[in-house]
Amino acid sequence: MDANAHDKENMIDRLSFNGKKITLIGTAHVSRESARIVKEIIQKEKPDTVCVELCNSRLKSIKDNDSWRNMDIVNVIKEKKAMLLLMNLMLASFQKKIAEKFDIKPGQEMINAVAAAEEQGATLIPADREIQVTLTRVWRNMGFWEKIKLMFQLMLSMGSSDEISEEEIEQMKQEDLLQTLLADVKKSHPIMEKVLIAERDQFLAAKISNAPGNHIVAVVGAGHAPGIKKHLAPETPIDTDTLTEIPPAGKSGKILKWMIPGLIIVLMALGFFMKGAEAGTDMIWLWIAANGIFAGIGAIVALAHPYTIISAIAAAPLTSLNPMIAAGWVSGLVEAVSRKPKVRDLESIPKDILSIKGFWRNNVTRILLVVVFTNLGSTIGTMTAIPLMLKVIN
Repeated sequence: MDANAHDKENMIDRLSFNGKKITLIGTAHVSRESARIVKEIIQKEKPDTVCVELCNSRLKSIKDNDSWRNMDIVNVIKEKKAMLLLMNLMLASFQKKIAEKFDIKPGQEMINAVAAAEEQGATLIPADREIQVTLTRVWRNMGFWEKIKLMFQLMLSMGSSDEISEEEIEQMKQEDLLQTLLADVKKSHPIMEKVLIAERDQFLAAKISNAPGNHIVAVVGAGHAPGIKKHLAPETPIDTDTLTEIPPAGKSGKILKWMIPGLIIVLMALGFFMKGAEAGTDMIWLWIAANGIFAGIGAIVALAHPYTIISAIAAAPLTSLNPMIAAGWVSGLVEAVSRKPKVRDLESIPKDILSIKGFWRNNVTRILLVVVFTNLGSTIGTMTAIPLMLKVIN
């Protein structure tokens, strides 16, 4: 048996489900060999339907390379999606850097699957859960410090991808790309494994089993293949509605959002009542200084416009007392106005996300960094101000 035959044997499972023939191809998302085999199998077997591990939005982005031009960064901020978009871009950066290193487009096997399906006249089914739903389900199940750790892990991964060899790329056939990227975070946060892998295994299995036609070829990351095979059984019904629900924000988070501003106001009132006007005034200034300085530092770290830095310093002491508004939203909108992204910024996003420098250089991604770092600075300022204010009372 030659090497190519051996690769095919390891990648392909031939299954039957409810009278349907299913050819399940497990691939590495940045492997030239995977991309070649996918195209070859679809052309040879001429299936009725091809299912791909893409959601509708990712399929659209593959077909429309100019989709970035339609981004409205102001709406992203207003809809509180800045962090999710930044995470998505960092994940895209990781995959794109590895793919370019080995001279293959990111997700080339999916691109080949889409093209081959269209050539054969097969029905094309984007079988994965929407990436925003997946990331939101992860985000809502993490605490504040877990979120910070996740962001730094994503940033570090942007540099580590330069050190990966082609042999290690082939080893990625054993797990999902997200799983590989977030391996260190996943160890300390089991929810990552559940949302990124287990839930998507179920969702993919449901979409594949319900796809039309008698012969289906399903192209998925190899890390999902074992889970999909497990769930492709009549005795394991899958509720996809549950898997696509956006969980509400945690009750503890909602309580803290209102409790912390209430605590600050009570502390200030106690300062005036117990220690007099001078102490109460000192506490107010401590609050303003801690919030303003750290929010300003966050904006500076993001290389924000001077007007944006000023807005972060001015807004943070007030927004920290209002659970409905975040300092980062204010500074992000000011940055969007001060350095309004141009068409060239939107067009250069795919190139700029390949480096950390590019994230800070591009006017669109810099706005996202401004939102994230200003919010982080404001939070640190709040945590710093509370013990300082308590010292004034004591």
